[in-house]
Amino acid sequence: MSTIPGPRSHQLGESLRKWESRGVTYLASDFPIFWQSAQGSRVVDADGNTYIDFTAAFGAASVGHSNAVVVSAIQEQAAALMHAMGDVHPPAIRVRLLEKLAQIAPGDLSKTYLCSTGSEAIEAALKTALLCNGKPGVIAFNGCYHGLSLGALEVCGLPRFRQPFADALKGRTLFVDYPCRERSESLVRAVAALSHALARRKDIGALVVEPILGRGGVIVPPDGFLRELRHFCDEHRIVLIFDEILTGFGRTGTFFASQHESVVPDVLCLGKAIANGFPISAAVGKPQIMDAWPPSQGEALHTSTYLGNPMGCAAALATIGQIEHLDLPRAVQGMGATLETRLQALRQHRQVIDVRGRGLLWGIEFDSAGSAESLVRRALSRGLILSQQGTVVSITPPLTIETDLLESGLNIVFSLLEDPVIA
Repeated sequence: MSTIPGPRSHQLGESLRKWESRGVTYLASDFPIFWQSAQGSRVVDADGNTYIDFTAAFGAASVGHSNAVVVSAIQEQAAALMHAMGDVHPPAIRVRLLEKLAQIAPGDLSKTYLCSTGSEAIEAALKTALLCNGKPGVIAFNGCYHGLSLGALEVCGLPRFRQPFADALKGRTLFVDYPCRERSESLVRAVAALSHALARRKDIGALVVEPILGRGGVIVPPDGFLRELRHFCDEHRIVLIFDEILTGFGRTGTFFASQHESVVPDVLCLGKAIANGFPISAAVGKPQIMDAWPPSQGEALHTSTYLGNPMGCAAALATIGQIEHLDLPRAVQGMGATLETRLQALRQHRQVIDVRGRGLLWGIEFDSAGSAESLVRRALSRGLILSQQGTVVSITPPLTIETDLLESGLNIVFSLLEDPVIA
């Protein structure tokens, strides 16, 4: 094993520093590594070092890196048709994906806008809401992350992303606090905040929310939160948008996280794991909501060059097929229970403030961002890839991770927390 990061990663880092725009990749003497290949739940870097991946590459590689079925589907589609003409002359496979999304989506969600990124899916949903009721105002939640394109940034509840571009944001969004499962009174306050927001603004036409906060710290809301949102939006004729870009496709033990409460939104935003990392996303909505879009008269009102890319459609169909064939939501329930039992023991460590999550989406909250960063960096040197969001270290491995690799990764975390350097 080479040093971590190894000489090749350092060399690539210097080239990246020279050619890539600043503000994208963080570069330091001990961070990052440069990925060369990945298989299942293992990653190999440019120096030949092998790692256990506890991130699934931002939660995207749900059925494992380089899943053979997904790879084969992309290869076959690439050989036949790599690109079509989006909203003019669509690829035939796009129809198959639209049919499949209508089949797996909860309730009567059946009409879809296909996009390329999560941000695009959010923007398509917001545009849909505006066309539906003509009201530009939005309620969103502090801590929620919905992407960083300018339209999605309008509803992003993380100030560090919004502040540099505040002058360009329209101020259409009212932010309220997201409730926490561990504090029962927070649900009452959250519901009251919705009414207060509506009293301040009469132009609220949409409410967008993550069923479980991801980048905002892996916050699980109290039971009943989503049902309260559904009731509130029905009462006030507000379009309810669920952002399941991270939580969808089995991550929390059901196909979609909102199914834990059997709540169906008006629009469901999907991405990341929809195609195991291939860039494609979707906004799936109720017909009466999605039909707010006027029929195309030859030029779509909202489109993109890569809308419904054939390879993306093939990757999504193969990924969904793998999730169903392997019954991954059920498998995640079992692994999630084991993971919860192991992780709860971390509460005894003095720098750990909280441990929370569901299924294979977990966060370890530390007393400082420095403690969280120390764990991430030292874990990398031990062959484990973790992700940090402020004071929280998240654990989101591929849903297909082998039991022994999951256990090995957890052992690294525990051993590092026992080390007095971090403890």
